[in-house]
Amino acid sequence: MRRTKTLAAIGIAATALLGLTACNSGGPASSGDDVPKQDVAKDVQLEGSPTYDAMVKRGGPVIGVKEDQPNLGYLDVTTGERSGFDIEIARWIAASLGFEESDIKYEPIASANREQAIMNGDIDYYVGTYSITDGRKEKIDFAGPYFVTGQGFLVSSDSDMTEVKDVSDFNGKTVCSATGSTPIENIKSNYPEINTEEYDIYSQCVEDLLNGKVDAVTTDAAILIGYAAQNPDELKVLDGLFTEERYGVGIPKGDAALQKHINTLFTDGGDKWQEIFDATLGQSGIKVDQPAVDPVG
Repeated sequence: MRRTKTLAAIGIAATALLGLTACNSGGPASSGDDVPKQDVAKDVQLEGSPTYDAMVKRGGPVIGVKEDQPNLGYLDVTTGERSGFDIEIARWIAASLGFEESDIKYEPIASANREQAIMNGDIDYYVGTYSITDGRKEKIDFAGPYFVTGQGFLVSSDSDMTEVKDVSDFNGKTVCSATGSTPIENIKSNYPEINTEEYDIYSQCVEDLLNGKVDAVTTDAAILIGYAAQNPDELKVLDGLFTEERYGVGIPKGDAALQKHINTLFTDGGDKWQEIFDATLGQSGIKVDQPAVDPVG
């Protein structure tokens, strides 16, 4: 159950994640040889998974991702290189299923379209700051969680919003987030006096913030910190988190075999998870423990 708090109530993850703003001073934290090599599994047998069978028939997985989130899911349009924690988690799963990097097709999917893309079979699984919620679990299943963060706010460094201590301080202000995302639904449901602006991608919200069109951007702190790191003199992540967001891998409803495979990978692969984290989000110097996976059933 998500816990709503004031901004002053700093959770365990907050102190660690907010350390990124001081430690990270550029774009994506990892690329190329910085990330751990993936050992591609041989002779994979995964009976009872129609999703896996579709991957094998196609010759590789189609993975839904984000590509505008520095340190998490990022596409360098100049080099065509993808990087970030979520991208490496996606690659790890693919390798465990027997697929090489060259077999993977990445499909950028906006937040509002994720469940439909999974249900339509447009993608095999989704890894991209995808919060596990009861509503989404009515349509799809999740493996994980593989990371825990919380909702926060990004504001202009020179604005009077840098001293905000409670979410209600944004009443009458305009806050921006991605359409269909958990953070914007939280604001609309619980803080109706806050004006909202929505786009398909978070980077458009950040652009509006920099141009003074909105007063804040709200989403998970891990995402906001990546943007703040790109503009450290202009943007600031407010102290504190007021929700807990648990990132999971979105998979088709009822594919228990694939869900068990990924959960076992996370449970047994703590060393690999740590390698991936250290090469991406961990480059900032933060320390975060791998969360335990959810029990199934």
